[in-house]
Amino acid sequence: MIGTVTSLRRLVTSGSPLEPEIGFSRAVRIGPYVSVAGTAPIADDGTAAGPGDVYAQSVRCLDIAEQALREAGATLADVIRTRVMLVDITRWREAARAHGERFAQIRPACTFVEVSGFIDPAWLVEFEVDAVVGTSG
Repeated sequence: MIGTVTSLRRLVTSGSPLEPEIGFSRAVRIGPYVSVAGTAPIADDGTAAGPGDVYAQSVRCLDIAEQALREAGATLADVIRTRVMLVDITRWREAARAHGERFAQIRPACTFVEVSGFIDPAWLVEFEVDAVVGTSG
């Protein structure tokens, strides 16, 4: 759902009650640039999607990020950079599989990093995505 729109800044919200509390947006678009915030594997009911499954959680993260991109007027083809954060870097190939399914032809710059944890200990992975609208051609 689209949040605040100014002449240059367009905010995309997921509707999470944490957005106003923390002071963040799911995504922000300024001109052709879109940044999608760290996207956790949150199921529709608010629980962690795919408990214990890095691949399933990665797919969910990418689904959420892709929806935010669409709401900001971008597509996966516009993505120029992704960041994949894992609590266990030895499981990077599981996240990479989901990433490759979406980005094999697009091939954005990508970084995998290990983090000590996330807000919800059931989350095993988060994704960040940056796009520039109009770069897909």
